[in-house]
Amino acid sequence: MQTTSITSKGQIVIPSAVRRRFGITEGTRFTVETDEAAGRIILIPITREYVERLRGRFRGKGLLAALAAEKRREKEP
Repeated sequence: MQTTSITSKGQIVIPSAVRRRFGITEGTRFTVETDEAAGRIILIPITREYVERLRGRFRGKGLLAALAAEKRREKEP
């Protein structure tokens, strides 16, 4: 386990060993999830490998149609 601290601007430094292990480079974006029951904040780096693992997971769910319908509803007066 490695520890780090937060800056006055709310930034967290991720130790270099962790960055190397997960392929985190400058500009890597993260999803932030919370586990209220356990009192944890979960950072998930959005790397090429992460996106490739998601490929096909939502096939057949009609997500694109749902998104288009939502956008149409937002534009209605």
